[in-house]
Amino acid sequence: MIKKFNDIIADLKADKYAPVYVLCGEEPYYPDQVCDYIAEHALDEMAREFDQQMVYGRDLQNADIASVISAARGYAMMGGRKVVIVREAQAVKKWEALEAYLNNLMPQTVLVICYNGKPDKRQGVWKTAAEHPQVVWLQSDKLRDYEVERWIADYIQEYNRRLSVNGEQLTVDPRIAPILADHLGTDLSAIVGAVQKLIDGRPEGVNTIDVALVERNIGISKDYNIIELQSALIRGDIAKAHRITQYFASSKDHVMVRELAPLQTFFSNLLMYHYLPDKSQANVAKELGINPFFVRDYATAAKRYPAGKTFLIIGYLREMDARYKGINNPSAKDADLWKELIYKIMH
Repeated sequence: MIKKFNDIIADLKADKYAPVYVLCGEEPYYPDQVCDYIAEHALDEMAREFDQQMVYGRDLQNADIASVISAARGYAMMGGRKVVIVREAQAVKKWEALEAYLNNLMPQTVLVICYNGKPDKRQGVWKTAAEHPQVVWLQSDKLRDYEVERWIADYIQEYNRRLSVNGEQLTVDPRIAPILADHLGTDLSAIVGAVQKLIDGRPEGVNTIDVALVERNIGISKDYNIIELQSALIRGDIAKAHRITQYFASSKDHVMVRELAPLQTFFSNLLMYHYLPDKSQANVAKELGINPFFVRDYATAAKRYPAGKTFLIIGYLREMDARYKGINNPSAKDADLWKELIYKIMH
C-alpha cells in the first residue's frame, strides 16, 4: 500500500504500526525519518534491548534475506511488539523468503526494509509488496532543482506552525530560501541541517532569520550570492554583476551550471510576466508560483528587459549552459563565460 510520508508519520504517532514497511527511493531523507521514528518509538527502552534487531544488507550471508525473515517470525521476548530493521537492503540479492513471508505475516512484528534506490516492481516480490494492504510502501524521489525553494519555505512554515503553540513566530527573510536552494542543491538532509543551524544559531531573544545570519552560520556570503546577482541584473548594475560573477568563477561552491539554473527560471518567469493580463501582486505570485515578496522584482525587470529582449536572454543562458559543458567551447574559462553573458544580458 503506497502512502505519503506525512500520513505514515501521523499513523506512527497514533501508535498504528504496519507489519511491514518498504522505505525506498533516491532521496534518503524521508525513509530515514520513518525508520528512525520506528527505531526510537515502537518499543520502550527496555524492550529495545531484547526485541529490536537491526541488520545491514551487505552483512547477510549469501546476500539472502532468509535470516531476517526467520527473526521476524520469532516471538517477542518481552511479550509485545518486535521490530526488525534491514538497512541498505539494496545489497540483498535473494528475496524469496520475504515473498513467502508476505503471504503469512506475523502481526506482532514490525519489519522495516530500507532500500536505497528503487526496487523493480516488475519483480514478483516487489509487485506483491507494493500492492499488499498490510505493507506500507514509501518511495522518496529526489527533488528537482525548481522544487527546492518551495520545499525550504514549506519546512520553515511547518516549523513556525509548531512554534506558534507557544505563542512564538519566526520572521524569515524571503531571500533565505532561494539562497539556500542555490548553495545546497537538492540534498534534503543538508538543507534541513542548514535550516536548523539557522534556527538554533539565532542570538537569544531574536526571532528573525536574515541573510547576515546565513553568512555567519552557513558561510554563504550575504553580498555574493545568486539573489544579489539577480538583483544587480534587475537594477542594471553591471559593475556589481561583474564582481559577483568573478567571485563565482573563483569559488568551487558556485559552479556555473548550477548558478545558471535560477537565472533561467527567473527570466522564463519574466517572459510569462510580460504576457499576464492581470499583473496584480496576488495574481502574479499565483501564476508564477513565487513568493509575493518577489513580484516587485519582476515589475522592475520588465521595464529594463522587454519581452523580445527577455526571449534573447533565455537563449543566452542556454547557450552558456551548453558552452560550460564543452559544446562549442574548446578553451573559455568560467570567468570569460560569465563576462560574456553579463555583457549580452545588459546590452
